[in-house]
Formats: sequence, structure tokens, C-alpha cells
Amino acid sequence: MKNGFFILVVVVSFFNCNVKKDIENTPTIVSIKTNANTLLDEWHQAASEANYEGYFAKMDSLSVFIGTDATENWSKTQFQKFSKPFFDKGKAWSFKPLERNVYVNEAKDFVWFDELLTTWMGTCRGSGVLEKKQNVWKIKHYVLSVEIPNNDIQAVILAKKKSDSIFLSTINR
Repeated sequence: MKNGFFILVVVVSFFNCNVKKDIENTPTIVSIKTNANTLLDEWHQAASEANYEGYFAKMDSLSVFIGTDATENWSKTQFQKFSKPFFDKGKAWSFKPLERNVYVNEAKDFVWFDELLTTWMGTCRGSGVLEKKQNVWKIKHYVLSVEIPNNDIQAVILAKKKSDSIFLSTINR
């Protein structure tokens, strides 16, 4: 009987240790959101410091950056090529988050977010996706858009009418 009890205690202890280890190694939603916020803050900071390597290291090799112009739908390589002259001059861009919402999937390896930014263009909105691969978070997709007050939209539509028609004529339909 004593041997049976001893074996039971050992098995239960072993199980409890493994459960505790799993719980300690499982990231919480709060820690994932903290990591996402840190990554994005560091990414924006790297741009404001014209830190080319620091900026692009945060992006996945297959990431996409969509800018404010209709032609700006870039792979990471294309975006690097476009951005390099700005970083080389020591003047990239400075986006400061005013607010950010971060969401996490059930598997805790995928994050999507939106952020309101203050920029040289005024208030902008950024949104994107982060993915965790091999225990490292990377930016997979980022979209930057200029916020336009509803009362001003007609003036903006008129202002961009010419460039829109030129752009649309280049798209194969």
C-alpha cells in the first residue's frame, strides 16, 4: 500500500511540475500585447532616428508596406529601396502613436492592430499584422492612411481627381 501511495505522489508531483512549467512558458495576452506595443514603438523610433537596419529588422522578409499613395504597395525589398535615400540622409520620418489597439488570435502567434499617429502629414492611421515565428515577432503587413475629416472629403476628392485618373489609366482592367 505504501508503495502504491508513493508512486501516486510521484506521478501527481511530476504532472504538477509539467503543468506549472507549461503555464510559466505560455505567454499571456497581456504580455503579447506588451511585446507588440514595444516592437511597434521601437520600429517607429528607428525611423525617427534614421536607423535603417533597426527599422527593417522588425519587418518579416515577406512583409508588405502600403503607403498613402495609390502606387505604394511595396514588398519589403521594394520599400527598402524606396526608403534607403531618406535613411541615408539621416531624415526618415517620425510617427508618434497617440493610441493603439492590439488584438491577439487564440494560438497567440498572430496579432493585428490599429494605431492613430501624429506625423508630418498630420493625423494618420496605421494598421497591420504581426506574426510570431521561431519565438520572434515580425511585422508582416502595415497600412498607412491619412485621416480626412468627413467635412473635408469633397475638397480632397477634387484635389486628387487628376492624379486618380492618371493612376487608374495605368491599371490593367
